[in-house]
Amino acid sequence: MAISALLLCSCSEEANELQEENQQSANELQNQENQVVTKSVGSKVMMQAFYWDVPGNGVWWNTVSSKIPSWSSAGIDAIWLPPATKAAGGGYSMGYDPFDYFDFGSYNQMGNTETRFGSLSEIQSLISTAHSNNISVIADIVVNHCSGGASEYNPYTGGYTYTDFQPASGMFARSYHDFHPNDVHSSDAGAFGGYPDLCHDKVYVQNWLYNNSNSIAKYYKNVMGFDGWRFDYVKGFEPWVVKNFKNAVGGFTVGEYWDGNAATLDWWTEQAEASAFDFACYYRMRDAFANNDLTYLNGDMLLKRNSYRAVTFVANHDTDEIYSNKLLAYAFILTHEGYPCLFYRDYEDWLDKSKLNNLIWVHNNLASGGTSYLYADNDEYVARRNGSPGLVVYINNSDSWQERWVDTNWSNTVIKDYTGHSGWEPTTQGDSWVKIQAPPHGYTVWSVK
Repeated sequence: MAISALLLCSCSEEANELQEENQQSANELQNQENQVVTKSVGSKVMMQAFYWDVPGNGVWWNTVSSKIPSWSSAGIDAIWLPPATKAAGGGYSMGYDPFDYFDFGSYNQMGNTETRFGSLSEIQSLISTAHSNNISVIADIVVNHCSGGASEYNPYTGGYTYTDFQPASGMFARSYHDFHPNDVHSSDAGAFGGYPDLCHDKVYVQNWLYNNSNSIAKYYKNVMGFDGWRFDYVKGFEPWVVKNFKNAVGGFTVGEYWDGNAATLDWWTEQAEASAFDFACYYRMRDAFANNDLTYLNGDMLLKRNSYRAVTFVANHDTDEIYSNKLLAYAFILTHEGYPCLFYRDYEDWLDKSKLNNLIWVHNNLASGGTSYLYADNDEYVARRNGSPGLVVYINNSDSWQERWVDTNWSNTVIKDYTGHSGWEPTTQGDSWVKIQAPPHGYTVWSVK
């Protein structure tokens, strides 16, 4: 008993010391941020700043930090980081098996002090570097399930469950009361992978997630300096959880509701009052390029129902099925409505970075206003953005150059292709029609010269 009390006291003191250190760092960070004026997240392009099984050994935060200045120059306004705290897999974990929501690499638990990605000081430095480069930082929030708890007798199951969580930070300890089944109900919207499933109807859980002054939401926002939230596996709990979290601290919020039905995504975003990854758009693009039929791009997408809530993407750490013509898919999301998200490996390793940078520039400078869908067949797709200056994008998935007359918003105006794929500089007719072209398995983006 005496040894246990001593250990608990030691952990509590260590947690208090860490909070004081983090608060001091956060105050210094806030003073730096006051010198910087940033646009709201969503005005440019997001970068998913990781992929599955990024290099371990605590180097990833520093790797990302080194990329930030060039990403900012390219037109990135936010980076989405993987779950940043200690998980059951310790230094091997990608973070989606959360154990201690407040250990950013400070405590020797689960076999490591650092996380797979690095230490507390390194992620603090990353966030500071991002803010000084006008980039917001999106935290990955995993609150459907937990992992790494010790075994305890569970009266609600009549047996033993791994639901005894005593994190070294001393914050958000959990027991069988806080998981399903319990005295409130046996289950909620969905469990995941056999992990203990958090019960969000428990006031204790709500307090630690977003109500308490040192809740996850407020600690991440006020102490660590995160600017927004990406919620993992939101099918596993009700939309009001995301809504309450966001309302407690503000910030850009997007949920991973993995469903290709645009109406379902639209429903979830309305209920959660948050954005969602546009899986409907993703699957329409996959089908279009896999089946060599660009009429799939006329299909229903969240970006067409509510572009303000749509986060579009071509690949992520979980799914990467657009194997060919991937640049054409990026040409689609970076010229259309919605908030586009780039995948780290596509940008840094696999695709032509100069072409992606060009499309980022197109998105940030030309792609404004509503969308008119002008033409689609198996090989060709043409759409127009109706803002100022606006653009016309022409995607060609055939084996040869194609030409097409299109209706623009410009009369008697010289236009050009801002991708450099075509050297034409045609003048639109008085009725605003003009002939444009696109290369084989390529694209062009036209706007006023």
